[in-house]
Amino acid sequence: MCHLFLPHATAGLALMELGSGSERDLGELLERLLPRDDRYLHRHGSVGHGADHLLPVLVSPSLVLPVTGGEPLLGTWQSVVVVDTNADNPHRTLRCTWLPALD
Repeated sequence: MCHLFLPHATAGLALMELGSGSERDLGELLERLLPRDDRYLHRHGSVGHGADHLLPVLVSPSLVLPVTGGEPLLGTWQSVVVVDTNADNPHRTLRCTWLPALD
């Protein structure tokens, strides 16, 4: 097993299909759910930054993936993606922990 963790208050991890328009669809969905305006009490940073801090409530900062032979066992169209709407911080760290199989 592989545990992935994104230790940031404004980003999350997801499994999704890439290259078919899903990225744009996800952006539009997040804009509807978390509008980038000044409605939020959390107001430091750019306008709408409060929405960034709510993103991990909807998109978890961690994933656990099964692994065999050093390769993740993902579905045909699945990719691990970082979901991050926070333009104020372009640097991210991804932590990966390998959990050995129990024999």
